Formats: sequence, C-alpha cells, structure tokens
Amino acid sequence: MANTVITMLPNSAAVNTVYLHSDNGILAGARAAERDPTTGQPYKKLIMECGTIETSTIMSVAKATQDLSASELSQTLTFVDAPVSGGPMGAKSGTLTFMVGCAPASADEVYPVVKSHLQHMGNADGIFLCGDVGAGTSFKVINNYLSAITSLAASEALNIGVKAGLDPKLLTNVINVSGGQCWVTSKSNPVPGVQPNVPSSRNYEDGFRIELCAKVLGMGTDLAKMVGARTILDGPTQTAFQEAMSDDRYKGKDARVVYKWLNEN
Repeated sequence: MANTVITMLPNSAAVNTVYLHSDNGILAGARAAERDPTTGQPYKKLIMECGTIETSTIMSVAKATQDLSASELSQTLTFVDAPVSGGPMGAKSGTLTFMVGCAPASADEVYPVVKSHLQHMGNADGIFLCGDVGAGTSFKVINNYLSAITSLAASEALNIGVKAGLDPKLLTNVINVSGGQCWVTSKSNPVPGVQPNVPSSRNYEDGFRIELCAKVLGMGTDLAKMVGARTILDGPTQTAFQEAMSDDRYKGKDARVVYKWLNEN
C-alpha cells in the first residue's frame, strides 16, 4: 500500500478514470485503506497529478478529495496539482520545473513533502508553490499559452531573416542579447543547425509535438474564456498549427516545425 501516489496522466479522461473510478480509482483505494490496522489511526495520504490537465478536471478531483476528507479521512488525505514544464530535454537533464497548487490550510505541512519528492525529477529551485489547488495548473496553462505563441512568432521572425539572406546563427545571437530574446530563440531554436541537440537539428524529433502544443494552446484559450480575459494571438496561432498538422511533412514533429512549414510554403 502506498501513502504517496504521483501521476502524470495525458488527458482529463485518464485523470477521471484513475482518480474517480468508483471501484478501483485512487480515491476509492484511499477510502478502503484509510486506517492502520495495527494502531487504528488514519494514514496520511498524498496524491499528486503532474500532467497538464484542464483546470475544470483538476478542480473536480480536488472537490471529490475534499468531500472524502470531510468524512473519516478528515485532514489525512491531500490532493495537489503539480504540472511539469521542461519537456523531454528537461526530463533527460533532470531540470524540470513544477508548479504546485496546494490548499493553504495544509501548505506549510504538505508543500515541503511535495518538494522533497519532486526534486528527484527537477531542480529544487524550479519547484514553485503557486497557490491553492488548481493554481499550479493555471500557471502551467498560461506558460504553455505563451510558449505556443512565441514558437510561431520566433519562427516567423527567423524565417524573415533567412529569406532575406541573413545568417540565422548570427541573427539568433543578436536576438538573444536584444529585446526579442525568448526561450524559443535561446533554448530550442527552430532553425536547423543553429543550436546542437535541439529538436530542429534532429529533424524536429524528440520534442514537444505540435499536436500537444495546439492542445495546450486551446487550454489557454479555455482558461481565458473562463476568467473573462480577452485574447488576440491565440486564434491565428491555432490556425497556423492546424494547417501545419494537416501536412504529413510536419505532423507529429516538435512544435517548432512551424518554422519549416513557413519556410517551405
């Protein structure tokens, strides 16, 4: 029996099944094994979802956990969301970033435990307590929203330079010490050959697939609608991703393949 369960699931359907299934879900298991048979004392249990999941789903699991904790499991079962950023490169190097959402009433006790687990996968300085349950997911969705849009923006800018006959490596170096610098230009440049060991220099393989990038961009749009925030750039970016994904040359590739899509079309 485990008193700490960490999941990193791909979508809301999987989260609902794994956590909320009435027979063999995590919450059902927590209910069935809530007390130490030797002492009769309730076990303290920590359950943590690290995937990038819709905020509404995370809040549904949080509410179900709270409802269960309101019974005999009061104060012994804690759910936190801790979505991860950094992609395959961060996973390989152990430098993943985690954004943690934890109920304020339990944060002082629970967050250090959460951090002690997550620092085996990421840098301790890259683990952030973002607020209440659900805040971690909101932080992640907003980060991905920006990353998706800058992937297209950086690709457009560099494609202009290449079409103008400029050296893309020199152009990148200038951008990265100027106002246009961003994670895409400095850490995962979309132009093949500009940076070693990034997806664009591996035929856009082993990166953050464009299909996933489009999905998380849509999650950002949904969050914006939920909170009443106006957006402009998500629509054109989503259109570009959808067009690129419909072409067999680009689908399934790292999202920065939008540079290749622009350059070849």
